[in-house]
Amino acid sequence: MKASEAVKHYFDKAADKLELHDEMRQLMFTPKREIQVQIPVEMDDGSLNTYFGYRVQHDNSRGPMKGGLRYHHEVDLDEVRALASLMTWKTALVDIPYGGAKGGVCVDPRELSRKENQRLTRKFIDQIHEVIGPDTDIPAPDMGTNSETMAWMRNQYEKYHGFSPAVITGKPVEHYGAKGREEATGRGVGILTFKLLTRMNLKPQGTSVAIQGFGNVGFHAAKWLYESEFKISAISDVSGAYYAEGGIDIGKALKYVLDGRSLEGFDGAEKITNSEILELPVDVLIPAAIGGVITRANAKNIKAKMIVEAANGPVDWEADDILDEMDVVVLPDILANAGGVTVSYFEWVQNRQFYHWELDRIRQNLQAKLGNAFESVWQTSKDHQVNLRTAAYMVAIERVKRATELAGP
Repeated sequence: MKASEAVKHYFDKAADKLELHDEMRQLMFTPKREIQVQIPVEMDDGSLNTYFGYRVQHDNSRGPMKGGLRYHHEVDLDEVRALASLMTWKTALVDIPYGGAKGGVCVDPRELSRKENQRLTRKFIDQIHEVIGPDTDIPAPDMGTNSETMAWMRNQYEKYHGFSPAVITGKPVEHYGAKGREEATGRGVGILTFKLLTRMNLKPQGTSVAIQGFGNVGFHAAKWLYESEFKISAISDVSGAYYAEGGIDIGKALKYVLDGRSLEGFDGAEKITNSEILELPVDVLIPAAIGGVITRANAKNIKAKMIVEAANGPVDWEADDILDEMDVVVLPDILANAGGVTVSYFEWVQNRQFYHWELDRIRQNLQAKLGNAFESVWQTSKDHQVNLRTAAYMVAIERVKRATELAGP
């Protein structure tokens, strides 16, 4: 099943519960605009490579469209289309005044020099600057891009439109970025894991966690959970997975990664495979790497009681049905990893006000926003006797539907 078809599957399940008629379904699910561009880039050796870039603008009924830009060798229009619609539901779910968009370039950024990456980024903005803007569509970092990439994008955009820091979020603090943006997604995962645990009548001290993926999101989720006294039994990255039944010294692991950028050689736990970490006997499993890691093939081997989707789409639709039958509680990605877009909204607000917030204010507002969203989803789940994923989509779809109807034809 294509990525866009999987999202449509979840959308339709929620729309059925809401008794949404076919005309509204088509209107709400169809993107408003899809853009594909050619990006010719001169390489360091003088050769010319052409890359393909995409921006899909899905919905703006609740405000300017918002979504990341990813650089990855598997980026295609279908994936970007699916992720753009997810952003519409995600921003509606956490109740920030945005719609959804997404973009990307089909490239492996690891194969580019820093100068080649910058030339690619500036050429991409040359192609799309007319259709993005602080009141129209606001990009942000995603897989393969970072705060430096956003600084280049902002600078290139401003060559056409003048000073406009609110056009991009996820920027360095020195470029009008927000404090806490880098930690936001992982911190949000931690906050929501705690909220879920509370509703399950469990305490952090007796709860074991496995985190699959130790990049930016997994790193900050582990840090927050460790500081909140969760027992983190396993972590992993591309070098492999590391397991200690009694709990890993996460402070040591965080320092190890900061010093070396990888868990390779970490001696604080037993090394296992990246597939084994998904099937460990832990209370909470947090897939925080790539999509599609839990499938029909391995879903029945999952032993965790709860799954918190820190990555986008780590559980495919067939596995989702199996896990539901097994009574595994899944906190869906459109809620679990919404911390990043929430703090991006705070950054945009600061840029529009030309006023800088302190970190404590950002963290407090993040906790409040995510907490309110969680309670809405939990209550909808109980009221309609549906799982948390369907409940999350129901809350989001109802908000977008209401805004669409109020705007009129």
